Amino acid sequence: MSTIARIELYHVAIPLPALFYPSWIPGLPQGENRFTLIKVVTSDGVEGYSAGAAMGRERAGLGEILGPHLIGEDPTDISLIQQRVREMGYLGWRNAWIEPAFWDIKGKYEGKPVYELLGGKASPVELYASTGEVKNSKERIEELQQRYAEGFRAAKLRVHDFDERADIRQVTETASALGGKMRLGVDANQGWRVTIVGDAPLWDLPRAKRFADACADAGVSWIEEPLPMDAYEDLSALTAYSRVPVAGGELHTSGLPELKMMIERRCYSIFQPDATFSGGIAQSWEVAKLCRQHGLGYTPHTWTNGIGFAINLQLFVASGYAATEALEYPYNPPGWTVEARDGILQEPFRHQQGKLMPSTGPGLGITINQDILKKHGKRFFVMNKTRLAWHSIRDRGIKLTREIDRVKKRKKSTPGQ
Repeated sequence: MSTIARIELYHVAIPLPALFYPSWIPGLPQGENRFTLIKVVTSDGVEGYSAGAAMGRERAGLGEILGPHLIGEDPTDISLIQQRVREMGYLGWRNAWIEPAFWDIKGKYEGKPVYELLGGKASPVELYASTGEVKNSKERIEELQQRYAEGFRAAKLRVHDFDERADIRQVTETASALGGKMRLGVDANQGWRVTIVGDAPLWDLPRAKRFADACADAGVSWIEEPLPMDAYEDLSALTAYSRVPVAGGELHTSGLPELKMMIERRCYSIFQPDATFSGGIAQSWEVAKLCRQHGLGYTPHTWTNGIGFAINLQLFVASGYAATEALEYPYNPPGWTVEARDGILQEPFRHQQGKLMPSTGPGLGITINQDILKKHGKRFFVMNKTRLAWHSIRDRGIKLTREIDRVKKRKKSTPGQ
């Protein structure tokens, strides 16, 4: 049986061609696309990759818990990997973004893309151009007219003003100028409010209802994250009230249990879990199936990096929702470009007239650009079986290391005992 033989972790920072000001963190100029990259190598040399969005080097100590939990395990046993990631969450922080690396490996062993492992088939995916900055009406109209000229027929704009009249004005004026030639969504970024740099508005249910009414009158196709992500009762009330579908669910790190509850309470009309945050591929797949069973929409959040986009693309294709929904395509030039978003990939995800055909390559269907990784990535952790043994001896001493090793061997020889 193949086992997990080596784990490497990298800090990666891809420079942006211009400063980018994300609406979700007011006042923070972003000059790099930063993330943590994991590379998992099996005992027979198969490699799997995944990535988690990062502010900086906050995961510098992750390997200390990651190595002991995963070295020597079966890389294709997704249930076991889910359990190990869950255990690490008990002892440290949650790291659902790690799990897709093992789907990448599993797909490579079977010679199939992840969407085929999940029972899906390759089909064209419509994309919606997802903007990331707050702009005035004039700037927004010019931006979306450019996206239309590039072939997009759906887009998402951002509102984040303390004056709700300014938010409504941007939506109504933009929708009027486009004259119905694009489906429009609006993200209020209220799900997880961040005020570490600048201040940010905080919506309540009455404001969200007024905004929903304005969006309905303007012909908007969906509104996203108009209330805090854990305001379950208010979200259900808004979804029942709104004439426009209410969407959200990208950052629920509790994963399937919380999202299942929210589906049953109909907190949203469209669920958007991001597998790199909300439980990995296995749990997000269960969410997609529950959405189907409850007659709700599903289209995942993808605004992280090229690997995160690849992960959620696989789920979206497998889900069958590509026939009715569009997938988020993060794109906000001149700062957030395809090259900056997907810089770590050998082949970036370039749209063709607002559409994308998923790769038929195995696993996540991606290849890491090793030159870019060498230039913009810094490996901060590596562990294999030998290094793990030395780590344990330094940390606990020879006596305790031998005792732990005996218990682990006994567990493997007598499973379930």
